[in-house]
Amino acid sequence: MKMLVASGKTIEEAVRSGLARMGAKEDRVNITVLEQPSKGLFGLIGAREARVQLELLPDGVEEAMNFLRDVSEAMELTVSVERTDESDSVRINVSGSDLGILIGRRGQTLDSLQYLANIVANRHSDHHLRIVLDAEQFRERRRQTLEALSERMASRVVRTRKEIVLEPMTSHERKIIHARLQANPNVRTYSQGDEPNRRIVIALK
Repeated sequence: MKMLVASGKTIEEAVRSGLARMGAKEDRVNITVLEQPSKGLFGLIGAREARVQLELLPDGVEEAMNFLRDVSEAMELTVSVERTDESDSVRINVSGSDLGILIGRRGQTLDSLQYLANIVANRHSDHHLRIVLDAEQFRERRRQTLEALSERMASRVVRTRKEIVLEPMTSHERKIIHARLQANPNVRTYSQGDEPNRRIVIALK
C-alpha cells in the first residue's frame, strides 16, 4: 500500500491510524493534511474528523530488490530475494535453483546486475546506498577460490623465481588477492594494464 487516507479526532490520531494501517514509520511517509478537525456547532452538530493522506516514500533497497525480482522473472527463474543491512552496505542475496545463468562466467553477470541494482537503489534514495549482490553465497566461494589461487601462485613464484601474471579480474577480485598476499614475506603484488583487462602480477620481493 503506497498511499492511503486516514481519519481521526486529531491530526496526530489520524497519522497514527494511517501509519498502523500502512505498517510504516513516520520518517518513511509524506503526510498531507486534507482536512482539519472541527468540533461543529455546540461541539456536536457538523463535527468533522481530521483527514490526512499518507504516501509511502520510495525505499531504494526495496526498489532494487523489485528490479532483481523482475529480471529473474524475465529469465524464467523462480527466486527469493532477501536483504541484510551491514555497517557500510546492504547485502542482497538471491536464492533459488539453476542460478548459474544469473551468476554468469566467474560472476560477470552477477557483477552487471549488482551495478544496475546500485543505479536503481540510488535513483530512489536521498542518500548514497551501496548494494552488494550475491547469489547462493557465490561471492564467498569465489573469495575462497581466489585466496587459494593466490597462495598457490605465490609458492610457484618462490619456487621458480619468476613472476606470474594472472588473468584479468575486477577491482574487487584484485583487492582480495592483494590483501591475501600483503603479509607474505617472499612476494609482492601489483596491478598492470587497463580495465577491463587489468591484471595482478605476483613477483619476488
